[in-house]
Amino acid sequence: MLHEVRNGKSKSVKLVTVVGARPQFIKAAAVSKAIKDLSDIEETIVHTGQHYDHQMSQVFFDELDVPRPKHNLQVGSAGHGRQTGGMLIRLEEILLEERPDVVLVYGDTNSTLAGALAASKLHIPVTHVEAGMRSYNRQSPEEINRVVTDHLSSLLLCPTENAVANLAKEGVHQGVHLIGDVMYDASLLYSESAESLDNPLAAFGVEAKRYAVMTCHRAENTDNCTRLTSILRAVNEIATELPVLFPVHPRTRGRLNRGNATFHPQLKLIEPVSYLEMLALERNAALILTDSGGIQKEAFFFGVPCVTTRDETEWPETVETGANMLAGAQCESITRAARSQLHRSEPISEASALYGGGRAAATAVQLIHEFAKEDCSFRKVPS
Repeated sequence: MLHEVRNGKSKSVKLVTVVGARPQFIKAAAVSKAIKDLSDIEETIVHTGQHYDHQMSQVFFDELDVPRPKHNLQVGSAGHGRQTGGMLIRLEEILLEERPDVVLVYGDTNSTLAGALAASKLHIPVTHVEAGMRSYNRQSPEEINRVVTDHLSSLLLCPTENAVANLAKEGVHQGVHLIGDVMYDASLLYSESAESLDNPLAAFGVEAKRYAVMTCHRAENTDNCTRLTSILRAVNEIATELPVLFPVHPRTRGRLNRGNATFHPQLKLIEPVSYLEMLALERNAALILTDSGGIQKEAFFFGVPCVTTRDETEWPETVETGANMLAGAQCESITRAARSQLHRSEPISEASALYGGGRAAATAVQLIHEFAKEDCSFRKVPS
């Protein structure tokens, strides 16, 4: 039996959560809080170290009260093969040591893929939070990670109806559940804390609804000089009309340092900010420009118009509702979309119904608990 009985009581479900990047810390914060409310789950967090800069990693554990990782693999930056391989080696050792009932992974990073691969090869069932997301761009490493992780997972927890439909197209039906989006839960949990910060806008010299926020970190943009140059030209042009705050991801900073880019005085390059600071900046912005999937959603959550500097999105409902416009990386299309969003007259529709109404994390934890308790024959970890 998977769960031994001692003194008439079943052992707790033993869960290992694998995280490694900023969006995963945010999602884990909401789910770990829900786990605390269900005392029958014992969670161990493994941090791969994929994001290791303080403002991209440690600050999230400090701010969001996420349980401290028991293991930190400290893999750091590397090519996809070397980084994922390094994670696999260490994760296998840790899973053999911890012997969990379930491994939980989030999203679409190399940490997600490594966690799913390591667990499945040890016959440990995998739960994937944010299952079923598809951009249908196989040139994107995130898309490969999503697809492989879903097909290795036993419990697929989908944020949207589109995600459930995507899995059905691939013949994946078993273990699929629509739960809503745990990032929406996190935005509800931490928005009040973000608003209580000591005037974060003043620190950057901007006023509410009179500035834009930009992010750019995906390899398809930062590793392509033509795309990155075009995006920067567009944002420089937008900065002639209103200030633009640009928290620069370490990868992007490296690319900018190699070039000879010039920036309009109102395009303010700043260091990465904490999650709470970012929530405050997003909520009060007039416009958000991003290539981040999570920030597309957060803009929608807060009713802030968004322009996405990608050719596709795994969050099509943000576009279908008009909250978000796909602009690609062409300067003209980005500036055109930005002006359209800045001058829109219709309000952005309410996001709550599309993303689970703030109950996604609690539903995820309940499903993990039920799965682990019922499927006792699944796990036979080699000794």
